[in-house]
Amino acid sequence: MHVRELPARPVIGILHPGVMGAALGSALKARAGAVIWADAGRTHATAKRAEIADLVAVPDVADLARRADLIISICPPHAARDVAAQVAAALRGRDERPLYVDANAVSPQTVAAVEQVLGAGTVCDGAIIGPPAWERGRTVLWLSGPGAATVAGLFEDTPFDARVLGDEIGAASGLKACFALQSKALPTVWLAVEEAAARFGVTDALRGEMERTGTGYEAALGAIRDAAGGKAWRWAGEMDEAGDALAAVGVPDGFSRAAAEMYRRESEPGSAPRPEGAPRDA
Repeated sequence: MHVRELPARPVIGILHPGVMGAALGSALKARAGAVIWADAGRTHATAKRAEIADLVAVPDVADLARRADLIISICPPHAARDVAAQVAAALRGRDERPLYVDANAVSPQTVAAVEQVLGAGTVCDGAIIGPPAWERGRTVLWLSGPGAATVAGLFEDTPFDARVLGDEIGAASGLKACFALQSKALPTVWLAVEEAAARFGVTDALRGEMERTGTGYEAALGAIRDAAGGKAWRWAGEMDEAGDALAAVGVPDGFSRAAAEMYRRESEPGSAPRPEGAPRDA
């Protein structure tokens, strides 16, 4: 089993073109023979994003896997292994494989599991830090492991600043886990403070103390809610993966586990701030 050599203008498959996937696909169009995506089972919103990015629809994941020279997986963290399994099923019996870039916010262990499914030497570890990139200077795509330099070359002069972290698969995902610990885990302490204060019945007193000591209580809560928006459910999965990453190297993982739980609570229906003393299920 080996990765096929990329042609000068490779066929690139995007699984699946959410907001970030559409930006990746659009960035690669100038270097690709075609950028394709799998239409089956996707929402109208996904189809519209792909259309706007001028990506080419193919019937399903199996068809994409067989056509693509390079596949980029960009999906919710909990779906990373399943997406890889779908690709592996489509390629069963084939010695020559596309290069598979797992660009999901997952742990190094998950990337290693993806490589086990798809075959040694066929998976490149990717980590995106920053928003969907439509202009250069805000978003970095870190790459490590097989094919990292090749993939980075495809992103040259695009809105994504692609950088090679090293030869080891898992390095890029480890970097992402560390970054997420401060960017997504730390702010959730405000959600925990809010909920605890409500349950103790001390919200007004706490707010007053924070104002007295120069801490912007409402501003801090507003910032985390604005950042998470409708993504809290997805960030919960990312925090679970970050927790796995930390635990595997002997670092306390409670920060990430607690953040995952707070994001899960935030994504529940009726998760707006509760009045003082109100129980969670009130």
